[in-house]
Amino acid sequence: MMKRRRLLGYWTRAARLLRALGMTGMLLGIAAPLLRAQSLALAPAQVQYTFKPGQPFQFDLSVSNKGNSPVALRVSVTDFWYNEKNEKTFSAPGSSPRSAANWIESVPRQLTVPAAGTGQVQVLVTPPLKVSGGYYAVVFVESKPELSEGTTAEKKAVYTNMRLGSLILLSAENTEEYKIEVSDAVFTAPSADQAMKLDFALFNQSNTHVFPQATVAILNSSHELIAKAEGEKQRFLPGQKSRLSVSWAGTLPAGSYTAILTVLYGLDKNYTQQFPFTVAAAH
Repeated sequence: MMKRRRLLGYWTRAARLLRALGMTGMLLGIAAPLLRAQSLALAPAQVQYTFKPGQPFQFDLSVSNKGNSPVALRVSVTDFWYNEKNEKTFSAPGSSPRSAANWIESVPRQLTVPAAGTGQVQVLVTPPLKVSGGYYAVVFVESKPELSEGTTAEKKAVYTNMRLGSLILLSAENTEEYKIEVSDAVFTAPSADQAMKLDFALFNQSNTHVFPQATVAILNSSHELIAKAEGEKQRFLPGQKSRLSVSWAGTLPAGSYTAILTVLYGLDKNYTQQFPFTVAAAH
C-alpha cells in the first residue's frame, strides 16, 4: 500500500508539472495510468500538408480510448511556435508570427469516446488567399479534470486530466523559399580514444519549416569512401536556430583524410563543407 501511494504521488506531481510547463501527452506519451483505468491516444501526432492559398481543405484526427469507461473530451486549437530557449510554445490563436490557428475549426468541439472505442475529429482549414511559406497550429483534445485517489501533502484534493495534441505544419504551395545557414562548426577527428564528432549551428532562414538531414562522409587520400555517419533529423520552424551533430565511433589507420558534411533540406537542396584531417601513427 505504501509503495502504491508513493507511485501515485509521483504520477500526480508529474501530471501537474507537465501542465505547468505546457507540455502534452502527445509530446511525451505520459498519462496517469495509476489514477484511472483509461488510456487515450490521438493520431496522427503530426500533420504536414501543402495547401493552395484561398482553397479550404480538411483532414481527420482519430482519438482512441483503450480504457474501460467513456471519456468526454473538449477540442481546442492554439498556435505552435518556439521561444528564445527553443522550447515549444502553445499560445492563443493569432499571437505567433506564422499562426494557422485562426484558420482552423474542429467538428465537433466536444465528443465522448466510448470505452474500448474511437472517436473522430474533423479539422476544417480555410487559408487566406495572400499567404506564403509555412504556418503552424496545434489541435488539442483534453479530458475533463477528475478527482484522483489520494491528496497532496497539504491534504488537498488532486484533480488530473489528459491533454493530447496534433502538430499542424502547413505550407502554401509554390511559395516556399528555402535557405539555411551553417556556422560555428566544431570538428573532432577520430582517434584511438575518441570518436569523430562534427557539431554545428543551423539557422533556418527559409519562410517554411525544414527537417535537415546531416551526414558525414570520410574519404581517404585517394578520394575513396571509408566511412559514413548520419545525424538525427530535427524540425526547424522559420527563423529557428539550434545545433546539430554527427558522430562516428570507428577508427582509422594513419593517413590523410577529408570529412565531408552534407546537409539535405527543403526540396532537393543541400549544403556541403569539407574538413581535412590527419590521423597520426600509433606510438
